[in-house]
Order: sequence, then structure tokens, then C-alpha cells
Amino acid sequence: MCAVLSTQILGFLGIELTMKYIVLILFILCVIYVHYRGRVRYSFWRQLSDHSTFTAPLNVFMYLFSRAPTTPYLQPEQFPELAVLRDNWQTIREEGQKLMEIQQIKASDKFNDAGFNSFFKTGWKRFYLKWYDDNHPSAMTLCPQTTALLRGLPSVKAAMFAELPDGSRLPRHRDPYAGSLRYHLGLITPNDDRCFIEVDGERYSWRDGEGVMFDETYLHYAENKSGQNRLILFCDIERPMRYRWAQAVNHWLGRNLMSAATAPNEEGDRTGGVNRLFKYIYSVRKVGKRLKAWNKTGYYIIKWTLFGGIAALIFFSI
Repeated sequence: MCAVLSTQILGFLGIELTMKYIVLILFILCVIYVHYRGRVRYSFWRQLSDHSTFTAPLNVFMYLFSRAPTTPYLQPEQFPELAVLRDNWQTIREEGQKLMEIQQIKASDKFNDAGFNSFFKTGWKRFYLKWYDDNHPSAMTLCPQTTALLRGLPSVKAAMFAELPDGSRLPRHRDPYAGSLRYHLGLITPNDDRCFIEVDGERYSWRDGEGVMFDETYLHYAENKSGQNRLILFCDIERPMRYRWAQAVNHWLGRNLMSAATAPNEEGDRTGGVNRLFKYIYSVRKVGKRLKAWNKTGYYIIKWTLFGGIAALIFFSI
């Protein structure tokens, strides 16, 4: 009896261990796919610690079931609902220009915008208009016409005015979530090739009244050396999926995960859970930065030991 029971237990443990390795292999395959998806790639060690490694399974799901092309750039005409923004770009520009004049398009100074915190250091600025079903009271007060246009576009999950002043840049990065596609509408631009965004090695220079659509999960960066500021309308459009059930999954993830990253323009706007925690997380990060400046080798030993420990904990707890 004991022998039979022992055999059954060992068999169960063997199946459980096999399933863990299957999950691990699938995860690794997803990471490899994300890494080699574009022409421009991070180094091995940079990729290993990038957020796109941890969101790889989720994003591969989005790529596999995407109804939109999975190329770096897409044609805005494939999203006919966005025509209303292009048709009203001058109205939108007027409200954006007023915000610039009263200096409301700005960087956060309270560590309450985790998603864009690193961009503030290189000069980028923003003013939120909408973020995954969260409407900003400040935006509705200061930009009534633009927010009214956006309310009529349910596929636009997030929107903001984004300013890239002369001499500023966005470092090379990829966004963590493939459930959306990025749309830029030129409002006040230098109309100059020295002010550009480069997505997977291909450059685009903004033009007034012109829209561009791209997949923000490809590596991209931007810079402005034109001598003039650049203002655009920046929108995240829900990625269209092939099947209704896949679209429902994407919509649910956007509503329940991305909404946690809501950041305020000013007092009275909602702050999501992620950004309420961010100031505490960032204080830990500052300790890490001090350690790195003092002892780079020690920093990396601690970093990779922690990463390895967390990975092992997750693997053996599945």
C-alpha cells in the first residue's frame, strides 16, 4: 500500500515539475520572440532586466491575435475614427497652446507618474486629457473642446498633450504593454527633420496637422535639435484583435491594469494605485543608485542575486 502511494506521489510530483518546466520554457520563448522581434535590440543584459522581459507572455498574446499589422509603423487611415481628431487639429492646437502659455504642460515633481518619470529628466513634459476611463477634472476645465472630442472616441484609451522642448530627448525604450498602439498628431511642430522619432531604426519627423501611428513596443527614441519646441496630441489606441474574446481580454487588462497607472495634472485629479506607491519604490531605487555610484560591481551582484531569488521563488511556488 505504501509503495503504491509513494509511486502515486512521485508521479504527481513529476507531473507538477514537468508543468513548471513547460511554463518556464514558454516564458523563455516569449522573451526571445520579444527580443528578436525588431531590427533594433537591447544588449543581452539590458534586455534581461527590462520590463518587456516580464510582460513578454502578455505581449506575445497581443501580437498573435492582433487584427492590426504588427509592423513598427501603421497607416492612420486604418483607424477611420481618428479622422475627427485630424479634422479638428487646429481647435486642439489652440487649447494646447493656451496650456503652454500658462505652463500647465509640465513634468511631475512629486514622484507620482511612474510610467514617464525617467522622461522628465531629459526635458519631456505632458498634460493628461484622459487615461483608461479616468477623466481628469483639470483637463475638462482647461481643454473642454479636446476632451469632448475624446469622449466620442472609445478606442482612444489614453490621451495627453506632449511637449518636447528644443534640446530635449526621449531615451531609447519600449513601452511595457502591447494592448495599445500609439498615435501622434502634430500640433505645433518645427516641421523640421531635426525633430524626430525613430521606431525600430526608421525615422519620422512631425508635421503640423499630420498624424502618425506606430507600435510603441518596438524600441524607439525621440529628440529635438531644431531650435523650436514641439507639441503633439499623444494618444493610445486600443489594439484591435482578431476575435471578440481576445478583444475582451485586451479591454479587461487595459481597464484593470493600466488604470492603476493614472497620474494627476494637479490636485483634484485621481492618482492610481501604482503611482501612489511609486514615491516609496523610488526611494529604494535612489538607494540603489547611490550604491551603483559607490560600488558598481557590488550593485550588480546584489541586483542579479535579487532577480535570481525572485525568479526562483516564483518558479517553485507555481
